[in-house]
Amino acid sequence: MLLPILRKAIIQMIKQIKQLFIVVTLAGLIAGCATTNNDPLEGINRGIYKFNDVTDRALIKPVATAYKTVTPSPIRRGISNFFSNIGTLTTVINDILQLKFAHAFTDAGRFVINSTFGLAGFIDVASMDNIEKRNEDFGQTLGHWGVGTGAYLVLPFVGPSTVRDATGLVFDTVTSDPITYTHNIGEIRLHNQLRTAQLIDKRAQLLDASDIVDNASIDPYAFLRDAYLQRRASLVQDGLVPQELIKHDDGDFELADEDVVQAN
Repeated sequence: MLLPILRKAIIQMIKQIKQLFIVVTLAGLIAGCATTNNDPLEGINRGIYKFNDVTDRALIKPVATAYKTVTPSPIRRGISNFFSNIGTLTTVINDILQLKFAHAFTDAGRFVINSTFGLAGFIDVASMDNIEKRNEDFGQTLGHWGVGTGAYLVLPFVGPSTVRDATGLVFDTVTSDPITYTHNIGEIRLHNQLRTAQLIDKRAQLLDASDIVDNASIDPYAFLRDAYLQRRASLVQDGLVPQELIKHDDGDFELADEDVVQAN
């Protein structure tokens, strides 16, 4: 019963991607236009969002739920720690690209500690030593140097993104992702196994969050879009709340200056 649904969804996704490839080439121009619309590709994005949602409900979410049900919590935590640890390499590189050398030194130390004393990262020893965990990517690096977000995008299987963040994702995947390295040296089977495990682990972590979105939002697409754009804007500013996200209209809230500085 699931196969016809997936087949139909895949056909629709292919049609949407063809359109996406055409318009993304113009996305840079769109981003530079004087407009308040941050989602000029909404029609295409909603089509890809629909595909992702159908695929998730039919396949990915059930697998992640079963994984969470049958796998003991310590093992799941260890797997999450492993993928988080190898992701630290991306953070270190982007620390350097943003000239945050003190952060790069600390994050590199975190990687070494967890990769050795933490048994390849399965145990987060660095957090036990109160070493702060940071996350940096090339999309944040571009934003740090003043590159605009560009048009909002929904990527197949990946989900919310922007022109800037999609570019950053490609850069990080090619340059600093150890899983990509396994593919480059010909370990295709290992690469596919790691990618699958990474996907299931990430989806299992988001099970509760996705239920909240489904239950709390009349339009989950718009909710996820706005939440993603606000979170990325905050990350680019290292946890500060961007001024454009602080509401001043009647009925909205306004943060105090000290809250703006401390908010994450």
